[in-house]
Amino acid sequence: MKRTLHWYDFLAINSYTLGLSTASGILTPLLLPYLIVLFMPPEEKTTYLGTLRWVGLAVAMFTQPLFGMLSDRSTLRWGRRRPFIFIGALFNVLFLAIIGYSVTLKGVDGQVFGWPLAFAVLMGGSVLLSISSNMGQAALQGLIPDLVPEKQRGRASGVKSVLDLLPVFLVLFVGPLVDKGLTWAVVAIIMGGFLLTMLTTLFFVREEPLKEKPSPLTRMDVWRLLALTVIFVAITQISVWLVRSSGNFLTGQGASVGLQVAVVGAAGLAAMAGSIFLGVYFGARVGIGKDARHHSGFIWWVVNRLLFLAAIGSIQGFTLYYLRDVVKAPNPASMTTNLLASVALFLIPAALAGGYLADRFGRMRLLTAAGLTAALGTLLLLLAGTSIPLILVSGAIIGLGTGIFYATNWALGTDLVPQQDAGKYLGISNLAGAGAGIVGASIGGPMADFFNLLSPGLGYVVIFSIYGVLFLLSVATLRYIKK
Repeated sequence: MKRTLHWYDFLAINSYTLGLSTASGILTPLLLPYLIVLFMPPEEKTTYLGTLRWVGLAVAMFTQPLFGMLSDRSTLRWGRRRPFIFIGALFNVLFLAIIGYSVTLKGVDGQVFGWPLAFAVLMGGSVLLSISSNMGQAALQGLIPDLVPEKQRGRASGVKSVLDLLPVFLVLFVGPLVDKGLTWAVVAIIMGGFLLTMLTTLFFVREEPLKEKPSPLTRMDVWRLLALTVIFVAITQISVWLVRSSGNFLTGQGASVGLQVAVVGAAGLAAMAGSIFLGVYFGARVGIGKDARHHSGFIWWVVNRLLFLAAIGSIQGFTLYYLRDVVKAPNPASMTTNLLASVALFLIPAALAGGYLADRFGRMRLLTAAGLTAALGTLLLLLAGTSIPLILVSGAIIGLGTGIFYATNWALGTDLVPQQDAGKYLGISNLAGAGAGIVGASIGGPMADFFNLLSPGLGYVVIFSIYGVLFLLSVATLRYIKK
């Protein structure tokens, strides 16, 4: 029987979360968009950012459940999870150095796969970083089911959510560094975050090594994960093609801007939602295998999580471009950090409260409130125009809903997965984590560029409206989640 844990146990178990979230909180909204603008034509920046993200995320979709399954089977003396966190953190530092090195290649002649050399190196470093960071993340996700009693998992998930989001305050200092072009200083901050949190996990988390070696990982298990990834990516890329085709057809027919917004916008919403439902349904069933019929609640939980994360992750990812192109902020990276800080002021207390309330009153009501609140905040963002105060208020409302969702949804997921295969199932749940970026960025990015050519700034209004609807759809799926 698992012992009752204290707040410092929750901090230790989730400490590596802070390193991962520091990296994603700086790379996704700040550093990668900045580097894309340096290397690629500005009128195609959202398309290239979407390409960079979906390639890395597709790799993550395969590697995270793979490393989760490997950690499930680890019989090392350190335990099942910590060896993977240690190795992953060391490789993270190496691959971050490649990303930093890409800046020195700006303007250098030469192409790889038709891309400028600097962008190709950036892409390579990002893909390798995706592999190594998912090695550690897959193992980390198994610690709560391994070590925390079920009655305390809401609170443990609340602490995890806070550490996921705490780096928002760090980027207040990083944003000005990006505006000044100090790329290596930013990379060094991310490296330090990985190393410090990895060492905290190694020294303050205690795992009992497995006494009996589980069944080995089979070739069929690996093929299932690869098929899961191929199915999901294929469905999303077909959706991208359909959206682009509909837009190009209407443009060729001389359709009005209003008609194009209605038709292509509806096609984009259908593409995102359809990719999520079909991609998760078929991908999870292939990844889990014959046991999938016994875990329909888990599959619907992944759908619910993906709908919400696709919306919030994409809003975050395109915020810098929105503030620069629509709001005309003079220092968009710094303004982005201010907005993210306003989100965090409400998000972090909401995550802590959400985790506690989830243990007391259940998960579903809180998840309903989270989706409706985030949708309301998105609506206010669309109505805010260029008003900075209203934009900050909308960010606070989105943060409130997101904080409740992060803690409550993860607590629900840890309840649904089989404990002996927690690494595998929570790795497969990366259909939501990685799939969110693939759906939101690979479909949303080209849509934003398409509509921005029709009318500057229109693309962000269209895709942010779609993301608001995804929040509402996440609420609608809750009725199908059964333990």
